[in-house]
Amino acid sequence: MQKNTGHKKIPERQCLGCNEHKPKKELLRVVRTPEGEIFLDFTGKKSGRGAYICRDVTCLKKARKSKRIDKTLDVSIPEEIYDKMEGELSDE
Repeated sequence: MQKNTGHKKIPERQCLGCNEHKPKKELLRVVRTPEGEIFLDFTGKKSGRGAYICRDVTCLKKARKSKRIDKTLDVSIPEEIYDKMEGELSDE
């Protein structure tokens, strides 16, 4: 039997831009809904397939260039969606 040490495991995710593992709450979730919509999920609670990036335009640009978000979400993301996401990240 495992002893409860009082430490809660913090869920980590990997940023698709810089490849660093960070606590989930520090990252921004990119979602593909069951209907096929792609958008930034600032709450982290929307339903759908998720991919994570740092809250930094640089990481989004790196992930965009390498098409890593497209591969993770198994979808081809149009350029205008990336432009919109970059705009939203810049405004944050």
